[in-house]
This record gives sequence, structure tokens and C-alpha cells, in this order.
Amino acid sequence: MVLLAAWLLGALAAVPCRADDSPTDASGNPIVNYFVNWFPRVTQIQSEQPHWVTPLVTVTPRLEEEYRYDQSWTTKANHASVDNYGSNKGLEFIPFDPVEIIIGVPGYEQQNRSPRQFGWADETFLVKYRILSGNEENGDYILTAFMGLSVPSGSSGFTSGNYEYTPTIAAGKGWGNFDIQSTLGFTVWGNGFVHSDDPGNALVSNTTFQYRVAKYFWPEVEANYTYWPSGANEGRNQLLITPALMIGRIPISGRVGVTFGLGCEFPVTDHATIHRNVILSARIPF
Repeated sequence: MVLLAAWLLGALAAVPCRADDSPTDASGNPIVNYFVNWFPRVTQIQSEQPHWVTPLVTVTPRLEEEYRYDQSWTTKANHASVDNYGSNKGLEFIPFDPVEIIIGVPGYEQQNRSPRQFGWADETFLVKYRILSGNEENGDYILTAFMGLSVPSGSSGFTSGNYEYTPTIAAGKGWGNFDIQSTLGFTVWGNGFVHSDDPGNALVSNTTFQYRVAKYFWPEVEANYTYWPSGANEGRNQLLITPALMIGRIPISGRVGVTFGLGCEFPVTDHATIHRNVILSARIPF
């Protein structure tokens, strides 16, 4: 059903439009006008920002409209493995300028150690507010604020058991075919404190160095850093390096395209929570 919904959105997106089009409803109905003008409005909003591809792990400061599905195969530090189908990605859309909303689809997780466990992860949401930006002709930069929310709706053994809030600031700058995209956020547990066996509040930073080759190829290296000031991981930090290749945006029809990505996270610090994480990503931007 999720994939069907994505393709239906793609089909709607295939309706041709231009940034300077201004379709209106003859009846003057503001609700109808809002949806009639959706894609011209989105085209105009996106024309005012850089046109890089979204990195594999780092959440881009750009405003996007797409459906995204990720899959990961993680080997933890204790050599147990977890397969995640979906990775809480989902629908990303731009309801109005300069805001994007992401509605995550809970990932389905499989823990491959005795006894084997299966279950759904927590529901997630993210709101982006673009503070300022310039496209390639006007500085090639962007600054955006995020607010993330995780709801403890997952299966037993796969839920954090608590609401989590993650305010984040994100920025990016491009120089020709090269760009840097970076985020800095802090995850806070909803009850204001954590128990000794909880992972704990976390300072999280992701930075991507990306270079465009032959129009559709974007090799990149990401640095994914986490520091835990409290909880079970109190005082610990980890740095993961993620070499990856993004391919896209490949046009399909009208506004609809496809983007793929593949990469592998691995730690370069001691006492990391994972040993290796292979990530596959597929997106349908529209």
C-alpha cells in the first residue's frame, strides 16, 4: 500500500507545469486554489535553493518533495545483527513556503540473534523551516531549522518507550560541482530525564562532502558524530564514516524522477555502538 501511494503521488506529479504558471480556480474557492497551485508553488520554492542531491544519511537542509524507502543491514558492536526495512523514511512534501514536512513510515526490524525478534520501530515526524537560501546563480547556499519528533508507538523491544524531540540547525554551501551539507542537533527525551539503562540524550552532527560527476553521479563521504551526555552511554562518543554513491535525479516523466544511493557506515572511534551498517536508499522525487 505504501508503494502504491507513492506511485499515485508520482502520477499526480507528472502533470506538466512551469514555475511561472499561476493556475486559479474559476470559482475562487481558496481550498481548490491551494491544490490546483500546488506544483507551480513547489517549483517556485525549490527554484530559490541549491539543486544538490539528498545525502545518504545526512538530512538535507533543502526542501524536498519525494517518497523515500531505505533499507539497512547493521552489525552491532556485540556482533548481533539487525535488518531494518524502511528505516523510518516516508513521505516528504512542501505544503507552503518555506516549510517541508516529513511523515515517516515506521521501519520493520528483524534482530538476528537468539531468540530472534521482529517488530515495528517508533513513528517519526520532521518539520523543516528554510531560513535563507540562494540557488546556483545567487550564492549556492542554504540555512534551515528542523524539529524532529519520535513517538513511542513501536513494538515491544523496538520502541524507545518515550517521546524524543530533536531540534536541529542545518546548512549547506556549494562551489560548482562540490558541496557541503551539515546538521547539528540535540535529541531530548520527553520526560526530561533518562534512566541508567536508556541510551540517553544525544548531541548529533552529520556532515557530507559531495561531488557531482557526469550529471547523475554524486560520490560522497559523510561524517556522522554522536555524543551522549547522559544515560547508559554517558560520556561516550562515536564517529562513523560513510562513503557512499548517490545516483540521480534521473527523470522519468514530468516532475517524477528516481534517485538511488548505497553506502556503508563504519566507526573510527573506540566503543562505538555498531561495527558496520550497510544502507540502500531509493527515492521517487516529484
